[in-house]
Amino acid sequence: MRSQSITTADLDEHIRCTPGWAQHYRQMSPGVFQGHLRMLEMAGQVQVFEERLNTRVEQHFVAPQGALVFSFDTAQNALYLLDERCENCWVTPPAYRELAVVFHGPFLACHGVDPASVGRWRLAPLVSVQARVFSGWLGKTLRSDGSPLNEATLARQLWEDCLFVLECSQPPGMPRSALQPRQHDRQLFNRVMDAVASDPRGEFTAPRLAQLAGVSLGRLQQGFRAFTGLSPTQWLRLRRLNMVRRDLLQAPRASTTVAEVAMRWAFWDLGRFAGSYRVLFGEWPSQTLAR
Repeated sequence: MRSQSITTADLDEHIRCTPGWAQHYRQMSPGVFQGHLRMLEMAGQVQVFEERLNTRVEQHFVAPQGALVFSFDTAQNALYLLDERCENCWVTPPAYRELAVVFHGPFLACHGVDPASVGRWRLAPLVSVQARVFSGWLGKTLRSDGSPLNEATLARQLWEDCLFVLECSQPPGMPRSALQPRQHDRQLFNRVMDAVASDPRGEFTAPRLAQLAGVSLGRLQQGFRAFTGLSPTQWLRLRRLNMVRRDLLQAPRASTTVAEVAMRWAFWDLGRFAGSYRVLFGEWPSQTLAR
């Protein structure tokens, strides 16, 4: 077994530390970003990791190809099932902590499991006491110096425990409608994301987003706050600040100015922009460009 503990100081660095996932992150609350990852890998077939983020982060990700992921959100005590068919996008709460067990293709093949078989529960929040208890044990296992179990035995126990939590999280007769509100908010957010992604430099407003998503402004605001903790207007502004940061980090310093990049993303009041940027990222835009 191979274990790692990594502290990250940048979103791009954090993403690089979890290979196999297709990911893109944006910072969505003020503060100097710091992340932490603990990982335990068993023969390339099963991987356990714990992720901690100190700021609110917008995450876009797709699970590793051929894998089945049991993801435990400690804020909700909920289990989420993910596979490569999930193009997931959401916004974490601040001080977020997640634990996950990734069963890769070779392990699933040995157990006769097709990841597509969990399609009914994919990305649905499955809440249970067992999810809370198991994620607590999982965190302690990652923080210990080593498991008393050998690699094969631990992998098998993780598989059996994850299946047990799944069974306990979908009791017979649980109405599918109980899962729908958050699913509807997720779908609304994804429609907005698709619209904005199709026109990256478009000057969007909340009423325009509501129109593109096919909902009322009130429904847009309600769904956005429920799913992301942000208003649509806040989200749009934070998204543009993240685009500025991306461009500043990629730009040739000698031929680029902060002002031209800021105005490229519709920040016309440069003093106010610089202040907002520093509050969000903990440094002035000129410092980012200098790096």
